[in-house]
Amino acid sequence: MKKVLVTGGSGLVGYGIRSIQQDYPNYDFIFLSSKDANLTDYTETCKIFELHKPNYVIHLAANVGGLFKNMTFPVEMFEDNLMMNYNIVKCCDRYDVDRAVLFLSTCIFPDKTTYPIDETMLHNGPPHFSNAGYAYAKRIMETHSSVYNKSYHNQSPKFVNLIPTNIYGPNDNYNLANAHVMPALIHKCYLAKQNNTPFTVAGTGKPLRQFIYSLDVAKLIVWSLENYHDFEPLIVSPGEEDEISIGDIAQYIAHEFDMNQIEFDTSKPDGQYKKTASNKKLRSLYPEFCFTNIQDGIRDSVKWFIENHDHARL
Repeated sequence: MKKVLVTGGSGLVGYGIRSIQQDYPNYDFIFLSSKDANLTDYTETCKIFELHKPNYVIHLAANVGGLFKNMTFPVEMFEDNLMMNYNIVKCCDRYDVDRAVLFLSTCIFPDKTTYPIDETMLHNGPPHFSNAGYAYAKRIMETHSSVYNKSYHNQSPKFVNLIPTNIYGPNDNYNLANAHVMPALIHKCYLAKQNNTPFTVAGTGKPLRQFIYSLDVAKLIVWSLENYHDFEPLIVSPGEEDEISIGDIAQYIAHEFDMNQIEFDTSKPDGQYKKTASNKKLRSLYPEFCFTNIQDGIRDSVKWFIENHDHARL
């Protein structure tokens, strides 16, 4: 049985992997949270690897948040992720891990680019200013792991870099000050329903995003452990035709709460207008994979939040 160490195991995607782990009896998943170790500290990170001796690593842990967190705490977003990612890559090599899946994000792609973006365009220009700290830390992790692959693992890569689009689902971070757009909207709509007030959406609602359900991401991560052998990163996303506006997402969420009043606060920034990503490469490798419909995913996500509100991350 393969030991699989999952950092960030208490987060959104970690919860997704927990939810499907029974489908993979050949893997012994070990889920870490921030309570188990400070991964920005190299000595503590080494101790975790020495304790568990993993065959595989899935690195999900990150200092992560939405637009406003990125703009408010750029130093922390850069330094925390830089140190954490360095330590994980270094330990994967030092302790001879067989495979490691590292998590990037489409927000790290160049701001000025052509669409759709694909895996070859990652370093073609600077990312959007609003999340530069986080984006550059993630780019450096991709570069760090790539030089290891090319220097020591040039027959088959030890490190796999996955690039998901906007992830949503049960057990997200719903803190209104630093959540991503989907969980923030779910929490806002919940409060509006409770308080009988309008559901207010920051910005115009016009920006476009591709959303992927967390359990779909979990399945693709586990698939990639054994089935993805390319040195290039892999975009993990529904197709371009599934791109949807923030305004439409708000409408779907409002429908689940039986809310009719939606207001857009246009004094708030929109962030990057679009980040359209191509999943052509993923489709060529895994054509039979079926993505969760966005309305079904939102229905399940809202249901989870309502049922688990008292112990959700607010």
